[in-house]
Amino acid sequence: MDISKDLQKLIGDKLAEIRVKNKQTQQDIEFLTGIDSAEVSKYEQGKINFTVKTLSKFALALNVHPKDLFSFEFDIKKYKMDN
Repeated sequence: MDISKDLQKLIGDKLAEIRVKNKQTQQDIEFLTGIDSAEVSKYEQGKINFTVKTLSKFALALNVHPKDLFSFEFDIKKYKMDN
């Protein structure tokens, strides 16, 4: 199990969920963030790593607190530290 990839996917799922709930398209997010809509799709699919800057842009475009992008169930006990 890869915690980074799993978190990336969960954050992407949350992005898509909030965007749809807000009745926004990926093109709307592109306009607001300057991130190409094809890349927005990749972020939503968990295929691209998020930076703090990117997460901030998404939060502003979606009109949510950044912590809302992390509002999902997650079982940390499934993972072990790799040294």
